[in-house]
Order: sequence, then C-alpha cells, then structure tokens
Amino acid sequence: MPTVGVGRDRLFEALGRTYTQEEFEDLCFSFGLELDDVTTEKAIIRKEKHLGDEEVGDDEEVIYKIDIPANRYDLLCLEGLAQALRIFNGQQETPNYTLSKISKDSMLKMHVKLETSKIRPYVVCAVLRGITFDEARYNSFIDLQDKLHQNICRRRTLVAIGTHDLDTLQGPFTYEALPPQEIEFKPLKQEKNFKADDLMKFYESDLKLKKFLHIIKDEPVYPVIYDSKRTVLSLPPIINGAHSAITLKTKNVFIECTATDLTKANIVLNTIVTTFSEFCERKFEVEPVQVLYPDGHSYGYFCKKKSEQVPPQAMNPDGYVSPDLSVFKMQVPLSSINDPLGVSLEAEKVTSLLKKMQLDSSANENKTIISVTVPPTRSDILHACDVMEDVAIAYGFNNIPMRKNQVSDVTGLRLSRFSDLIRSEIARCGYTEVLAFTLCSYKENFAMLNRKDNNSAVIIGNPRSADFEVIRTSLMPGMLKTVAQNKDHPKPIKIYEVGDVVLSDSEKDVGASNRRLCSALYCGAKSGFELIHGLVDRIMEVMGTPFVLAGDNTGYYIQLSEEPEFLSGRQAAIIYKGKRIGGFGIVHPEVLDNFDISDLCSFVEIDVESLL
Repeated sequence: MPTVGVGRDRLFEALGRTYTQEEFEDLCFSFGLELDDVTTEKAIIRKEKHLGDEEVGDDEEVIYKIDIPANRYDLLCLEGLAQALRIFNGQQETPNYTLSKISKDSMLKMHVKLETSKIRPYVVCAVLRGITFDEARYNSFIDLQDKLHQNICRRRTLVAIGTHDLDTLQGPFTYEALPPQEIEFKPLKQEKNFKADDLMKFYESDLKLKKFLHIIKDEPVYPVIYDSKRTVLSLPPIINGAHSAITLKTKNVFIECTATDLTKANIVLNTIVTTFSEFCERKFEVEPVQVLYPDGHSYGYFCKKKSEQVPPQAMNPDGYVSPDLSVFKMQVPLSSINDPLGVSLEAEKVTSLLKKMQLDSSANENKTIISVTVPPTRSDILHACDVMEDVAIAYGFNNIPMRKNQVSDVTGLRLSRFSDLIRSEIARCGYTEVLAFTLCSYKENFAMLNRKDNNSAVIIGNPRSADFEVIRTSLMPGMLKTVAQNKDHPKPIKIYEVGDVVLSDSEKDVGASNRRLCSALYCGAKSGFELIHGLVDRIMEVMGTPFVLAGDNTGYYIQLSEEPEFLSGRQAAIIYKGKRIGGFGIVHPEVLDNFDISDLCSFVEIDVESLL
C-alpha cells in the first residue's frame, strides 16, 4: 500500500476548510484511507540522517502521510486526493473530462518506427495546454510521476513517463529505436552531450538512475523520441533531454508514455492528464495526439504474442488517438450490492452513495439494475464487486450490521480442520512439523529428485534468485533440504509437513490450482520401509478407512510402484477407493547424494484433499 505525503495546510486549503487531526482521521477512515503519520519535512530529513528528534518549530510545515489503496492511482498526489475528498463531501461534482475539438490534420503526431517493436513497442501521448504551475503544484506534478513509476509502472519496466515543455519543441515527433552509438543528446541536469552508451556508464554511479539501466542496457537498440528538428525529447526509460525540461514558466506540457504494456500506459497517461487538467486554461480539457505506425499498421502489428488482446481503438489503420478519456458503463444488479453487504438499500440510496465515489449511476424502471458510469480516473473499477466496495465505503463500514455467517459448510474450512487433525495425529507419532518455502529451484523440483519435467510446474517469470524459480509440485524438496541443513542433529530425524503445492491447470482461469499435501520423512541409520508404512496405516486408521485387498474400492491398499525418487522394489503407491492418492518408500541413494544426505531416509506423501 503506497503512502502519500501531503502538506496539511495545502490540503486543507484545497478542501476549503480546516480539520483537527481527529476529524481528518475520521474523514480518511470514512473514505477508506488511513492517516499513517503526522510529521514535518525537517523531521523526515533528520530521520533519514539518523539524527535525534527535535521539537517541531512553528515555521515547519506539517506533513500528513496517508496510506492509499494500491489500485487508486488517482489518489497518489495532493491534487487528486483533494478532488476525491471534495466530491465525497459533496463540495464538487465529478468532472467531465473531454478532448479538445481539433481535426486530425491539426493534431500533433507521433510517428512510430518499426524497430521499436524490438524493445518498447507502445507509446501514448497527450498535451496539457495553458497549464499554470506554482512551486507546490510543480513539485506535485513531478512527485506523481515518481509514484506512478514505483507503482503501476513497476520501476519503469512496464511504462516510462516523459514530460516536456512543448514550446521548446517542433512537431511532428518520431519514436525510434537506434543503436546506442547513434544517439547523442544533453540529458536532464547535465552540461554536455553524451552518446547513449557513454551515458549508461555515466549513470552507473547515479543512486537514482542506476536501478533502471538494466532495462535497456544490453539491448542492441535503445528507444528514443525526436522532434522534427531531431532534438531528443527522451531516452526512455532512463532520462529526458535537457532541451525540453519543464519549468515553473511552462504553459504547454507534452506528455509521452512509452511502454511494454498498452493498457497500463493508457492508465498512467489518463491519471496524469485528468489530475492536472484542472489547472489548464480550459479546465478538464486535454489535447489529443495522433500516434501513427509504419505502413498503415496499428498497435496490433506490434503485439509480440498472438494471444495478446488488441484494444478495438488500436485497430484503426489511420492511427491511434490518445488519450482515451471515454467512460464505460456497467450494469450491476442491486442484489450484487445488497446481498454481500447484508443490507437492504434502495436503488436511489445506492446511486447517491456511488455519486460520492465519483461514479454517476441510475436505476432501471424496476429498480433492480444499477447502470454505473465509470470515469477515466477510476481504472480500479473492473467488476460488480468493485462497485459494491465503493457503496460499502460511502455507506460506512461501521453502519453495516454484523451478521452470522449463513454458510454451514465451506470446503476451505473443512480442508483446514482436516489438515489440523492430520497434523495432530502425526505429531502424536513423534514427528516434528516443519514449514518449507513454497518456491524452490527448477533443479530441486525435478533433476535432484530424478524426475523429468512433465509441464506440471508453474514457472516464476522473473525470479530474483535461482533458488526460487518454480512453485513446488511436491513437498519432498523442502523436506530433504531441511534434513540436509540439520545433518548434525541427533538421529533419527522425524519431520512432517502439511502444505500446499501448485500445479498447472488449463481448466482454471488463472492457469493453475492448489493442492493440499501431507508428507513425512524418517531419517536415520535404521530407516526402513516398514517405519513409514506404519505411519501410513495409522493415518488411514484414524480416518476410519480399512485396509482392503487390491481392487476393492471400499478402503485402501498399496501396490508396487516405480517412481524415480524412490529405491526400486522398496516403494509403493497408496490406492484409496480406486484412486492413487500418494506414495511412499525408501528415498533413492542418488537423490540423497543430490541433497548431500548421508543417512537413509524413508518418505511418504499423500494428497489430503483426496481423503475428503
């Protein structure tokens, strides 16, 4: 959850009144926010430098640090926060954001070169005409970009924002991708020109910018934006050019967002222009820019994956006009709001509550369906449950009556209770519970267990370490690693774990599903097949499941198996009501060597959910 620091006095001025700290805390709570801390600029600096506390002087500006929901990008600066609170308090209507009515011939144009598809394929742009900055508003404008870069932009990997003084530039613009040796310009806050490859070396010692260099540093081409005079606007996602830097005197701001994710680029652009268009000469009006691709191609041409969704507005061969400030409508049944909240609100009451949350709405003739209009500022509204949440906030969580859960049997609750019973029973057998990491290396999950990759594992897309490359498909790697780290512990070592694994599942909307497994391991000089077999029998006994002959589906039985992680001839599969639910045996010596374990180990793993 991001924290936004705003000056108390400026915030109260924007809200049109002053509040005591208690009153403001109540306002934040009513709006679904939290006042996290009250401090000053000097106190923040003293804290960063590890200096002692001092009394707050009368001349120090009081800073409110407010916790903001992670998906409310419109609240990441004072201007957006103040506007939302004014609408919540009924002091202001929800703005109607519009595009300037200019012909396509008169629009500024951004021409995109084909080579950009190799590195950052998307760009969206807009212009804020006649904007007025003061020092506080200028700082807030810059700070909002930093907040967006850290949040939805994922440290500029998905989206990078560039803002420029349009009066210093000459359109049309071009978005290109060139070898770094061919790019030369004077970057922001520097006094001389750099070639792009030299600039990368120069910024390796820069505390702020060095963390972004890896995004393009090793690429054969770097993205760059030029105006018609070949003046460099920016080298995204690293730095803007000094020539077009905005100042307090800037009146016309050109905004460009380059991206690898078009949806997020549009959200970022909309957040900036809707927040600061209030300070333009024509309030809440934004000048669009036409984005043109080579050979009449649109965004669809640049999609790297065939499965990637292309927005309908991007399919126009004449180009793409950004920003897209259109609203969209949702049809939400009144029951989808009242039932989850446990209230009986009339349709008129719901529409008035939604109005406080910047959502204009109306009810149908039967008062059963609410038509909700979602503005471009509310990118977090995706589903009926989001509308229900806003109604709950506006109604007041404290006003929602407490009620008893009417659901008598929840599968998750049954599974948790059953898991606890199994834990208790295994513990009574002298085993100690362990908790291993859910993530492991690809090698540990397959090769070190003598297993082949059967495409069952969920692979981590961008792992921070080689130790956390996949989500485990078995509890066995974690158990063996635990023993390996405790080799000096007195023998025998008897441990168990009841936990989840994740398996690829094409039938699930997220492409994967969780399974609850139970495992136990016995490590010692006398570790044998019969020891772990006895634990299996005990678990099934407390389940009330009889041991039956092979082929009888009224209970459980074991049969010879050939799993690579176990010693051949000293392993068995557990068959429960005709279905294999697990296996056990003596761990193969090669597997033990892979984990640097010198003692014999016997191991069992059972699918707990199959026993329910």
